[in-house]
Amino acid sequence: MNDKRGKPASNSIARRTLAKAAAAALAAACALPALAAFPEKPIKVVVGFPAGGPLDQHARLLADKLQAVLGQPIIVDYKPGAGGSVGAESVAKSAPDGYTLMLANTGVAVINGALYSKLPYNTQRDFVPVARTAMQPLALLVTPKLPVKNLQEFIAYAKARPGQVNYGSAGNGGISHLVPEMFKTQAGIYMVHIPYRGSAPAFTDLMGGQVQFMAESIPQAAGYHKQGKVRALAVTSRERNPALPDIPTVIEAGLKGFEVVGFYGFFAPAATPKDVVARLSDAFRQVLANPEVRERMVSQGADPAYLGSEDFARFLATETPRWDKAVKDSGAKMD
Repeated sequence: MNDKRGKPASNSIARRTLAKAAAAALAAACALPALAAFPEKPIKVVVGFPAGGPLDQHARLLADKLQAVLGQPIIVDYKPGAGGSVGAESVAKSAPDGYTLMLANTGVAVINGALYSKLPYNTQRDFVPVARTAMQPLALLVTPKLPVKNLQEFIAYAKARPGQVNYGSAGNGGISHLVPEMFKTQAGIYMVHIPYRGSAPAFTDLMGGQVQFMAESIPQAAGYHKQGKVRALAVTSRERNPALPDIPTVIEAGLKGFEVVGFYGFFAPAATPKDVVARLSDAFRQVLANPEVRERMVSQGADPAYLGSEDFARFLATETPRWDKAVKDSGAKMD
């Protein structure tokens, strides 16, 4: 069978097939440089809290190694205010090109939505998860002035004195407020919440005995515990923490299933291209595989816990309702 020009039809079909294949290959080749070129300029990481805090330490720990993997400078930009909401809003409104990222903690990612009645961002709507980088357990602490040596003794002490035991926190609605609320509910005790403007003044009053109980991140807790200024009774992770190896978990201490751990993760504005998100996510995977980074992270009280974009999204889908309930049960509300 010939075509209209008298040439075999099979040759014509073959030419068309070859032309389509060449066009597809050209399109793929044109697409590759876009991904290979990212990033072409510095990447900004927004931290919604002042410099010097745990989130800042985490950002700076990862920035140097991330810079080496991506081949571009990583700039940490501080935009504190409203429990991290100011920084989150700025990232949500940034161009979705992968050059502006947010480093969020549990509060920014999953607590603020239930805590603030007029939050200027929605985590699930305004961001795409890039990578979870760490889990951060807390320690349950008491003042050394209290005559208790372990968690069960503290529970018995508090049960015998309903409403007479105070606990301090770094502020309403934060993880240091909500974890004691979860604890007192499961332990069946009643404590009075005393919110402070940050963890430093709360620690001062815990050491002085003005408040008797506190839940705080491991680095500060371990330091004060080793100095004898506070007494650590338990850690909130499923396994013991290397910074406090002799301190049992809450589960070991008798409260079944009590595992409450904060987390850190990176987000990009919604609509950031999937290939860019994948490039960034893989860069974090490489950084968190570095033994030096992992060792330093543990020394800061955060456990390396990488999740890629899709797994991080699934993790957030389970964590969000859990923290929503904790906020509602606590009665905390911010405007």
